[in-house]
Amino acid sequence: MSHYKANLRDIEFCLFDLLGRDKVMGVAPYGEVDRDTSMGMLEEVKRLCENDLAASFVEGDRVGAILNKETGNVTLPESFKKSYKAYVDGEWWRVDAPVDLGGMKIPPSVRWAIAEMVLGSNPAIHIYASGYAFAQVAYVLGTDEQKKIAKHMVEKHWGATMQLTEPDAGSDVGAGRTKAVQQPDGTWHITGTKRYITSGDADFYDNVVHFVLARREGGGPGTKGLSLFLIPKFMFDIETGEMGKRNGVYVTQLEDKMGLNVSATCEVNLGEKEPAVGYLLGEVHEGIAQMFKVIEFARMMVGTKAIATLSAGYMQALAYAKERIQGGDMKVMNDKASPRVTIIKHPDVRRSLMVQKSYSEGMRALVLYTASIQDEIELAIQAGDKERAEDMEKLNDLLLPVVKGYGSEKSWTLLGTESLQTFGGAGFTRDWPLEQYVRDAKIDTLYEGTTAIQGLDFFFRKVVKDGGRALGLLGKEIQKFAEAGGAHADEKQMLLKALGDLNGIVAVLVGHAMDSQTDPVNIYKVGLNSSRCLMAVGDIITSWLLLRQADIAAEKLPNAGKDTDFYTGKIAAAKFFVHNNLPHITADRKIVEGTDGSIMDLPESAF
Repeated sequence: MSHYKANLRDIEFCLFDLLGRDKVMGVAPYGEVDRDTSMGMLEEVKRLCENDLAASFVEGDRVGAILNKETGNVTLPESFKKSYKAYVDGEWWRVDAPVDLGGMKIPPSVRWAIAEMVLGSNPAIHIYASGYAFAQVAYVLGTDEQKKIAKHMVEKHWGATMQLTEPDAGSDVGAGRTKAVQQPDGTWHITGTKRYITSGDADFYDNVVHFVLARREGGGPGTKGLSLFLIPKFMFDIETGEMGKRNGVYVTQLEDKMGLNVSATCEVNLGEKEPAVGYLLGEVHEGIAQMFKVIEFARMMVGTKAIATLSAGYMQALAYAKERIQGGDMKVMNDKASPRVTIIKHPDVRRSLMVQKSYSEGMRALVLYTASIQDEIELAIQAGDKERAEDMEKLNDLLLPVVKGYGSEKSWTLLGTESLQTFGGAGFTRDWPLEQYVRDAKIDTLYEGTTAIQGLDFFFRKVVKDGGRALGLLGKEIQKFAEAGGAHADEKQMLLKALGDLNGIVAVLVGHAMDSQTDPVNIYKVGLNSSRCLMAVGDIITSWLLLRQADIAAEKLPNAGKDTDFYTGKIAAAKFFVHNNLPHITADRKIVEGTDGSIMDLPESAF
């Protein structure tokens, strides 16, 4: 029996009732997709995920990736290769590939709805299949010659990696020492070691193109001296794609990890055995800006993966709670002869399930709302509306660290404290998939920038650098909704209060940042609270989206028919989330206002 059950009813509700995505379909650039087409795609992905992809989830974890250290080749379990083949044979790679190379142009909102189900059922499949999205980057940013590389990547179904991290340069990417030296024929020889490289190798594709950040000879310090190179595992004929000799890029070690074991996380050596030949992307030294095209995709993917796993955990916990009989009803708990009941009858289990429901549905809306902004960027570009495109791009930039940082942190925490907990001691065993969900999801708070890095990125790059414009525009939209009254007026007033407290938090932190220009130690007060600020933003956006859903549900409820329970649950989830989470933001504001930074004065020996 499959471990995975997709919540397609809620995905459909988010896409069309909440976000009105049917209005962007049937017109350029999404002229080939309408609501029926997109729902047909989603229904087929649901079937694929619940069966073919989910089938290898457990064995992929138990067997994992295996490295032959002599050849540098990685092999994966046969069951996982069968699942991956089902994904490729179903041609779902087309949603990421460039249209000119056989890709299918669909709204990002639909693309990320598809991704949720793939990531929830067997996340490593989506991660290994990232080569098609990497090909998009090579096709858009590459020279005419390099566009041919992108073509081979798509047509021959090659893999790809992004390589930033080094043993002595983790989050501090600018400290990287991997070196690139230009050759007379225009290629580059790269030498160095990269670590924690996802999907570093696999035996179900013939070649892997590594996107590697390296410091060119004569390049300055920090990130500005970095360039981005395409380095294939095997050399090949640029015109035909015919495979040639082995290139000097080798997997030398697999990380012994806590989870996500079928995803080969590798240490990769460049140029030790023979030259690692690479091509400078676009023939321009703009490595970090180019790599951010990949990083932004990866951060959206990581947040979606985490939220998809929480949804899978909730669906498992809900089914278990409806079947597991344990104890008597609390109201007659002193009557030892009272009948035993399913655990969903117990108050704390209901509380736990509603925590899971409200967060998983609210954060799904967060992912799809962010994806809908990506829809709007492309529509604005198509219409030649430069100002709207820029506003939407800034809003997307603002939301990405929320999706990644808030989404991963909340999902990982709730999977352990609520989803697994629902199973009691059984959740700690391998009889149920929760322990694997917890292990697999922990990485989401860590890679593509830890939660703390997302908080710093959000505050300094997306708020301060932007002059607060994107956050202000979003805040005004939330405020307008909260002030409109109507259904759920009490909850909207709570949202309004929390928004005011968030504005207070941001104002205090901006003040500390400004004060640090004359007294540098004040910047510590920002660092102590940037993650807290990010979590508050996430709770407010999620509350807003849940209340919008609740308003729609209240309107539909009188004539809901078979959807009565669905809409009733929507209203309950919104009210529960608002009443149980938003009051904490008032407390957070007081904590931020009272932060004195004294912890930074402690001697290390006091810890």
